[in-house]
Amino acid sequence: MDLRVDWRASVSLTGRVIKYLALALVLPLLVAVIYDDGVVTFGVAILLTVVVGLLAERLDPDPDLGSREAFLMVALTWLSVAVVGTIPYLLAGMGTESTLAHPVNALFESMSGFTTTGATVMGQISLERHSHALLLWRQLTQWLGGMGIVVLAVAILPELSVGGAQLMDAEAPGPGIEKLTPRIAETARTLWLIYAGFTVLQMLLLYGLHLAGLAPNMGLYNAVVHPFTTMPTGGFSPEARSIEAFSAAVQWVIIPFMVAAGTNFALFWRLLNGERRVVVRDTEFRAYAGALGALSAVVAGVLFLGPGIVREAGVGAEYLAAYVGIEGSLEPALRHATFQVVSIITTTGYASMDFNAWSPALKYVLLFGMFIGGSAGSTGGAIKIVRWVVILKSVRRELFTSVHPEAVSPVRLAGRPLDERAIRGIYGFTLLYLLCFVLGVAFVMLDAARVGYAISAFEGMSAVAATLGNVGPGFGAVGPMNSYLEFPASSKLLMVFLMWIGRLEIFPVFVLLTRAFWRS
Repeated sequence: MDLRVDWRASVSLTGRVIKYLALALVLPLLVAVIYDDGVVTFGVAILLTVVVGLLAERLDPDPDLGSREAFLMVALTWLSVAVVGTIPYLLAGMGTESTLAHPVNALFESMSGFTTTGATVMGQISLERHSHALLLWRQLTQWLGGMGIVVLAVAILPELSVGGAQLMDAEAPGPGIEKLTPRIAETARTLWLIYAGFTVLQMLLLYGLHLAGLAPNMGLYNAVVHPFTTMPTGGFSPEARSIEAFSAAVQWVIIPFMVAAGTNFALFWRLLNGERRVVVRDTEFRAYAGALGALSAVVAGVLFLGPGIVREAGVGAEYLAAYVGIEGSLEPALRHATFQVVSIITTTGYASMDFNAWSPALKYVLLFGMFIGGSAGSTGGAIKIVRWVVILKSVRRELFTSVHPEAVSPVRLAGRPLDERAIRGIYGFTLLYLLCFVLGVAFVMLDAARVGYAISAFEGMSAVAATLGNVGPGFGAVGPMNSYLEFPASSKLLMVFLMWIGRLEIFPVFVLLTRAFWRS
C-alpha cells in the first residue's frame, strides 16, 4: 500500500474551493455596477479565479482525502485564496499610485483579510482613492475567512463531506472542534448559520441607529460592511479612523458583537437548543468573561483617574485635544476602555480612538491582551483562553503534586479529566507560538536596521504579536490609525507568513515542513 502524500488530491480539492471563490466576487461586481466603478476589475477577477480553480481541479478528477492530504489541502487553500484574492487589488492598482499596485502590498492586504488579521498597508489616501466595490471585497475577505474557508466548503460541497471532520480539525481555531450534529457537514452549516445570523442582526441594528438619528454617518453601505469584519474579528473598516469615525451609540452596539465573535459558537448552539445554563457552567467562557471584565476595569480606572493619556510632547501628544474629555468622565472612559480591551483580546482590531495616545502602562496592558485571544471554536485568534486555563490548572497540579507526590490529580476542564497528550499538545503549541514571536521580532528589528527604517523594539514586538495573533493594529508606527506600509518588503512577507500560520494555529503548516509527513 502506498502511504505517500497524494498532493494531487489536495491541490485538486483546493482548486474546487478557489473555483467557488468566484461566487464571492459577484457581490463586489454588483456594487461596481451600481456605482459604475470597478466593473472591469471584478469581471476579469472572476474569470481568472475560475480559470485558476479549474486548472488545479483537473489534476485529480477523483481525489481521495486522507489525514495528511487534509493537512496539505487546508494549508494550501488558505495560501491559495490569499494569492487569488490579490487579483482585484492588483487590477485596481494597475497604472495608479495606489499602494496596492505593488504585489507584496496586495498579498499583505489579501492575507490580512482572509486570516481576519486586519493589519493594513492602506492609509487614508488609499482608502479614499479606491472604489466602494474594492473596499467591499476587502471587507468580504474577512467575513469569508472568519468561520473558515474550509468549513464553508465542507458545508456546501458534498465531495468534502467524507473527509470533513479531518479538514475542520485541521482548520478550526483552538484545540479542537465540537461535533454539534451527527453529520460533520451539518455541523459546518450550523456554525455558518449562527455566524450569518449574528452578521445580519448587527447590520439591522447599525442601520437602525442611522434611521433613528443616533449615527448620522452610518449609512446603508457602512451598516452592511462593518458586520462583515466584526463577526470574523477582522477589524477592517472603509473609514481611515476605524470606529472612531462613528458615534458612541455605534461603539456600544459593536462591543457585544465582538464579545460574541470571541465566544465558542458551540455555546450558542446549545443555548438555542434549550441549555440555558451552559454559558454559566462553561469554564472557558467564565475565564474569557473574567479576562475581558478585569482588563476593562483596569483600563477604565486609569483613563477615568487621568494618567491614561500621554500629556508630554511625544507619542500621542497631538491627539490630546480630542481625548481630553475622557478624564473624570465615566461614560467615555468606560466605553473606550471596554471597546479597546474587547477588540484586542478577541483580536478584532477595531479602534474607538487612537490608543497611541495612551500611557505606556496601558499600552503594555493591551500588548498582554494580544496573547490571550478568544475562545476555542470562535473566530478569534492568538493563543486562546482555553489553553491558558489548562496551563494554569496544570501548573497548580504540579505545585500540589510537589507536596503530595503520591496523589493522582488529573487536570479537569468542564468537569472532565483531560488526556495528558492534549495537555502536552497545548504546552507544545504555546511554546512554538512564543518561539515564532521571538524569532519574528528578531527578524523584523534586524531587517529594519538593514534598510535604515527607524522602529522601536516595542513597536516591533507589537507588529509581530499583531500579525501572528491575527490582531491587526499594534503601537507607534503600526498603531490603529497608521499602517504597515513603511516596513521593508521582506518584513511584510514574513508577516504574511505569520498571519498564515497564526490563522491555522501553526501546526498544520509546520507539519508540512517535517520529513516524516512526506515519507511513507
